[in-house]
Amino acid sequence: GPPPQQPQEGPSSVAIVVRLEPVDRSNRDAVLALELAPDQQDYVADNATSLKEARRDADANPRAVIAGDRVVGFLMYDASKDDDEALIYRFMIDRREQGRGYGRAALDALLGEIRALRHVKHAVVMYMPENAGARHLYRTAGFVDEGTDEDGEMIARLPLASRRRRR
Repeated sequence: GPPPQQPQEGPSSVAIVVRLEPVDRSNRDAVLALELAPDQQDYVADNATSLKEARRDADANPRAVIAGDRVVGFLMYDASKDDDEALIYRFMIDRREQGRGYGRAALDALLGEIRALRHVKHAVVMYMPENAGARHLYRTAGFVDEGTDEDGEMIARLPLASRRRRR
C-alpha cells in the first residue's frame, strides 16, 4: 500500500534540538566560518575577536551551538564564581541557519547550563537596541529590559527560579 503519511516537518511540530559544546580544535574552524547577515554585522563582535578574548579571560565560556553534526552558531558568557549573575555577551546564529528556531533552542540550552551553576541567580544579556531579532528572542524568553549602558547597549535581565536546596 501507499507509505504512511509523514508528519509535516516544521517549527511547530518538531522539537528543535541543539547542544552547546566548548569551542576546541574540533569545532573552532566551523565557528570561525559562521557569518552574520550584512545588516547584523554591526551588532555583534566577530567570532575570531571573541575567541581571542576568551583565551585571555578565564571567566569567558565560549560555546559552539551544534544541531545534528553542524555548527550553526556561537555564544559566549561569563559566570564568575564571585558574582551571582551570568552575563551573556556574545550570541549569534549563522545567517544561513537563521529562522529555524536555533536561536531559541540555543538560548534554552544556555539557560539550562547557567541554571546548573548553583551560584547564579540572574542571567543578563546585552544587545543593541536596534537589533529587533535579539530583542524579540530575549523578551519572549522572559528577559526584561533595564535600560542602556554607557555604550548604548540594552541590558536585559532574567531572574532564574531559585530551586530550594535540599539539605
